[in-house]
Amino acid sequence: MTARRTIIRAATLTDEPTVYSLAAEMATSFVVERESFRRSLGELLAADNALLLVAETDGKVSGYVLGFTHPAFYANGRVAWVEEIAVHAEQRRQRVGALLMEEFERRAVDAGARLVALATRRAADFYLAIGYEESATYFRKLL
Repeated sequence: MTARRTIIRAATLTDEPTVYSLAAEMATSFVVERESFRRSLGELLAADNALLLVAETDGKVSGYVLGFTHPAFYANGRVAWVEEIAVHAEQRRQRVGALLMEEFERRAVDAGARLVALATRRAADFYLAIGYEESATYFRKLL
């Protein structure tokens, strides 16, 4: 078995097909529409506070993480929020998600963030394993 090499880098427009596929597979509450995805991708790549990173394993995109940094009163500075993370099923349990989160955290610190937060329903064990702690209950209202 050959060792796999994974790098984490900023996403580009050329990553659109694979990131779209991963987003569509990950979504449970919504159907990811292709045209809406394309518009959002362009906005995200241009936004100063967005962090969209991809994992590239042996030259192919194997996962992504999307999040944002913004100022918050309670943290006495900026915070980072992970909105989405997805890894191809065959790449899971190979540290791809952990590498994505490590790089997201590094870039969040570079942006001045004092903490990283997220909501999850299906991956609590993963986040506990990489050093996160449960902190709050998540509420939402569809508009």
